[in-house]
Amino acid sequence: MSNQYKLIDTHAHLDDPKFESDRDEAIKRAKDAGLENIITVGTWQKGHDLKPVIELAERYDFVYAVLGVHPHDAGDAGEDAFNEIKELSAHSKVIAIGETGLDYHYEHSPKNIQKTVFIKHIQLAREINLPLTIHSREAQDDTLDILKEEGVRDIGGVLHCFSGSYEMAKKCLDMGLYLSFTGVVTFPKASNIHEIARKIPIEKLLVETDCPYLAPEPHRGKRNEPSFIVETAKKIAEVKGLSYADVARITTLNAKALFGIGEKIEAAKIAYQIRNSLYLNITNRCTNYCTFCAKFKSYTVKGHYLRLKQEPAFLDVIRAVGDRPAEKYDEIVFCGYGEPLIRLDLVKEAGLFLKKQGCKIRIDTDGLANLVHGRNVLPELKFVDTISVSLNAPDSETYQRFIKTPFGDKTFPAIIWFLREAKKHIAKVVATVVAVPGLDIEACRKLVEDEIGVAFRVREYDEVG
Repeated sequence: MSNQYKLIDTHAHLDDPKFESDRDEAIKRAKDAGLENIITVGTWQKGHDLKPVIELAERYDFVYAVLGVHPHDAGDAGEDAFNEIKELSAHSKVIAIGETGLDYHYEHSPKNIQKTVFIKHIQLAREINLPLTIHSREAQDDTLDILKEEGVRDIGGVLHCFSGSYEMAKKCLDMGLYLSFTGVVTFPKASNIHEIARKIPIEKLLVETDCPYLAPEPHRGKRNEPSFIVETAKKIAEVKGLSYADVARITTLNAKALFGIGEKIEAAKIAYQIRNSLYLNITNRCTNYCTFCAKFKSYTVKGHYLRLKQEPAFLDVIRAVGDRPAEKYDEIVFCGYGEPLIRLDLVKEAGLFLKKQGCKIRIDTDGLANLVHGRNVLPELKFVDTISVSLNAPDSETYQRFIKTPFGDKTFPAIIWFLREAKKHIAKVVATVVAVPGLDIEACRKLVEDEIGVAFRVREYDEVG
């Protein structure tokens, strides 16, 4: 496990009686397992005091609190419940309102009352400027209707213990919400949860235990506790084809962004790891303006902040790479949040230096370097092992619809020529397309594989890295 990147359990119930005998020990085990924070959720019940939840957050500096009325108890929740929650939410360690929502599986409270209480939570969250922790079980349509009607996008929040459909997931993401996964994702038969976790952008994903319930494999059947969240993160990494460190870094950053905890990111990274590849962020400049570029939403990629204040020089790049890179990484990738071949001289200088150390070199490019530099640059890139070229269209008209380029009608033919010429100088050439809605993927595949004769890869829309 990485010591650098720690997890946040975004939904625990540490005040539950099942922790009565060893609560402090369970919290210590969580710290020892590498948790940076635990968010404990206190749910109002008739005759149940929420102050112990606050006291837990006060006792441990890395524990935060969320307060609300669970839909099971909505039938008992009058103004006294909301007055108590509002009063206690003024505490600095209270970071969200919830869990609130709808639960039609048991229907311990009538549906109409659950809806009323859910709406009151949303209105309270807006009033005191805190995000929401949302519960939805077998109530997909009503949950989505209320979230939309109440304008949850302006508030923010998370669908905790997500178990809905992929269609529900997409609609929640469209409203700016995060989705959180529990130990259920580790269950072998939870194929629907595996599929949803695989499809949604990890930049909108959180992890939780919901302890003492839903213990993950291999602890299934036992009382769950925050330290077990490591198993959930490992499974998410497996499902999404990422490393454990990737999942820890990204989900922790997501939780901090949603709940407003932790230190803000200050410095952009020159070198950053995803899976077992090291990426080099050498410029934020681009040749083109892609209508679907994620940079227009955020400069954070897989938990790494990439907005450069100034472009790095050769020594800056080499220092950022560190010692013995060939032993540490499968490949070094010139990519970052810009077009690397704009800085052709640096790519050649740094690339050759790293190649001599035994590194495999990859370049991710828009394929327009020849137009930018006014010559065929490919003979200068013979040290490169793989070049990945963003094609993104089957023809010039489609290309210019999705991508604003300064080279006009010259652009698409130049990329096709670049791909064909690259085969003469570089061992592996790949043409990629982003699965933008409306793009004919099969037409792109036919062009690449049948006419150009290079490898073809589809990149997920709205997913970077």
